Amino acid sequence: MKSHGRKRLFLGLVLISLVLVAGAVATTWYFIRSGAPVGRWLGIILIILSIAFLIYALGGISSLTVSLISGHNIAFLSRGRERVAFALLPLALRVGDWLGLDKDRIRASFIEVNNQLVSQGQVKVRPDELLILAPVCLQEANCSRKVTHDIRNCRRCGQCPVGDLLGLAQRYGVHLAVATGGTKARQLIKELQPQVVVAIACERDLVSGLQDSRPIVVKGITNQRPHGPCFNTQVDLAEVEATLESFLVP
Repeated sequence: MKSHGRKRLFLGLVLISLVLVAGAVATTWYFIRSGAPVGRWLGIILIILSIAFLIYALGGISSLTVSLISGHNIAFLSRGRERVAFALLPLALRVGDWLGLDKDRIRASFIEVNNQLVSQGQVKVRPDELLILAPVCLQEANCSRKVTHDIRNCRRCGQCPVGDLLGLAQRYGVHLAVATGGTKARQLIKELQPQVVVAIACERDLVSGLQDSRPIVVKGITNQRPHGPCFNTQVDLAEVEATLESFLVP
């Protein structure tokens, strides 16, 4: 139920965004009615394009809404809903900012929406086609063994989640890499060319990664920050393992 609440936040902001776009279209139409002929025709073209976008966006939002409530897809709208979600994310963040909402809360809602779309896609891959991508802040800050160049440098001392992630990766036969930032993450994805990425990061980095990695399937898992951002963060290992089992062929 808590997960559904987070998803509804993003959906609500997207709907508000569409209302604002519709209002802008109506205002534009009002002002061009008494304008010059050329301006009137340009305005009509703009109105038509805007209405077409609104219809397409409403179709995508309808699909998202049905998915959220029932867990089922509207097949012919499944592609549109993803495009609409990503296209309207910046506007949803802006609207949320106007309403005084925390941006990470909105991003977390978007991540939940993305994860549901991914789950409904029922993608199955071989272990060598899946990559667990973890942030370097999961590593114990005082650890002298650098795992960003080679994850096997981890000695599995139990002081941080990296050793447990390495154990999961070896048990399931999937790739595991630790990235220092977005540039390194994109480089790793380009080198390994996975079909599915299980990405662990904060809300801001996850949303950025989701946007950069399309059309690769990415499941986002938000890290836990008991000591504050970017310092000795944690991750729910049970969620990571459940995610691996949902993607991997039997």
